[in-house]
Amino acid sequence: MRLLHTSDWHLGRSLHGQSQLDAQAAFVDFLVEAVREEGIDAVIVCGDIYDRAIPPVEAVELFDHALSRIASLNVPVVMISGNHDSASRLGFGADLMAPSGVHLRTDPAHVGSPITLADAHGDVAIYPLPYLEPELTWSSMGADAPRHEAVLTAAMAAVRADSARRPASTRTIAMAHAFVAGAAMADPSDSERDISVGGSALVPAAVFAGVDYAALGHLHRAQQPVSGRVAYCGSPIAYSFSEEHQTKSVSIVELGPQGVTGLELIPCPVLRPLARIQGSLHGLLTDPKWAACEGHWLAVTLTDAEAPRDPMERLRQRFAGVLHLTLAAHGHAAAGSYVQRLAGLDDLALMNQFVEDMWQRPPSAGELDLLRAGLEAQRIHELTS
Repeated sequence: MRLLHTSDWHLGRSLHGQSQLDAQAAFVDFLVEAVREEGIDAVIVCGDIYDRAIPPVEAVELFDHALSRIASLNVPVVMISGNHDSASRLGFGADLMAPSGVHLRTDPAHVGSPITLADAHGDVAIYPLPYLEPELTWSSMGADAPRHEAVLTAAMAAVRADSARRPASTRTIAMAHAFVAGAAMADPSDSERDISVGGSALVPAAVFAGVDYAALGHLHRAQQPVSGRVAYCGSPIAYSFSEEHQTKSVSIVELGPQGVTGLELIPCPVLRPLARIQGSLHGLLTDPKWAACEGHWLAVTLTDAEAPRDPMERLRQRFAGVLHLTLAAHGHAAAGSYVQRLAGLDDLALMNQFVEDMWQRPPSAGELDLLRAGLEAQRIHELTS
């Protein structure tokens, strides 16, 4: 059996205000063609279908278009909700779509109930585990605490209990949307929303012991925390300049009679590459070496000793895709250093820094608790709205 593993489509997302719908539509075309050309038996999509709980109409239309085209090939699709999705909205009509081969799983109550497929070697049980927000799910799932590791441990216990009742020849696939330890620990992408508030979102890879393959979503770079058995396919499109050197892909998982026999990354099309460039305004506008970047989306750092006049407008005469501009001149050192100081901070740390900048002191323990509670309430509101 050949499975196509993809995730983190983030339909409706923009890049510094620039719509990425054309690139997302090109990915859908590529995906449908890959399913046809590669002889794919099932497509598994591991969350973050949309970029926000209430996606724009164009994103919903593209999603509908993608599902219709894959279903027309008589290839089943199994999808889970991610931390960017509204589980209730994404799961609307799931029971009506299932007979057409489109299986949307967004309800944690069904984590131990697989989608069962079959090939010449027997059954393949696919267990879709939607994103499990600890505060919302830990009690109902019988977890011992509202922590990411605890809720996924409880979910995988349900998976193993069900798989133990099946024939020994059954191969098992778990789908999850989580941050698994060992993955991108030192090199996360800027476009990956933090899924913890003041606590650890990391889940040990050992949580997925007992399945033949754990298909993961959430991180935007393809990687294998546990080689050959636990893997991220990555996002199909670069959604931040920190991803400029990543090769975006989907994974093709080959299953033999004993489990995974092959894992291949198929590169996705790049409609418009991303790049970060720097230099003086004159150099960037005149040096032939930058010609290759004229069709890119660009983040530009100007190194002029004095701030040039109308730099963005002048840059766009050559580079129409300039989306972000930083002035690194000495006269702008304060602003530049402030931006650099905030870069990479998670939501809670960013709010802490804001309080300290405004009040000239760090937040007290009580104020920190209020900030943490506010962020948690906002996260739950997004997931349940």
